[in-house]
Amino acid sequence: MSEAAAATVRRAHAVQPVTALQNEYSLWWKRPEAEIIPMCEELGIGLVPYSPLGKGFLTGTISTDTAFTPGDIRTTIPRFEADARKANQALVDRLGEIAARKNATLAQIALAWLLAQKPWIVPIPGTRRPERLQENIGAADVSLTAADLAEIDGAVGQVDIQGGRYSEQAERMTNR
Repeated sequence: MSEAAAATVRRAHAVQPVTALQNEYSLWWKRPEAEIIPMCEELGIGLVPYSPLGKGFLTGTISTDTAFTPGDIRTTIPRFEADARKANQALVDRLGEIAARKNATLAQIALAWLLAQKPWIVPIPGTRRPERLQENIGAADVSLTAADLAEIDGAVGQVDIQGGRYSEQAERMTNR
């Protein structure tokens, strides 16, 4: 199942056991922690977070000056408007400090954080480039201590993420 609300997953699981749920989950979209993750744990359902790198934002390669090409989905997403990118940069800056100390990239920190949450959470970062694939795989070698995880969660808690993850119309269509 993909982007299903907890109640929908429960109904489906009662009819046919659900093996995995695909849902957006990342350092800048932690809402699944409220209902989805506890439900997955209770029912033994794996979680496959898509967009674990925040559609590229959490890699540190997007700034307020980034110009997206026509047709790039990010041109329709409120989080990628210039003002939102400027405000959300604070999270990337804090994660960058942690990445530097861990001798890792921002992408590796974001993915390592997800991998550290639960053993049944397996993110699917998308890429078209082999060098990014290798970088993403390297996240499995990043060891985050309890103190590191607390620092990362603290950094996320200090930033009020600006902009919706989708347009209002698209957001109404998700998590039914």
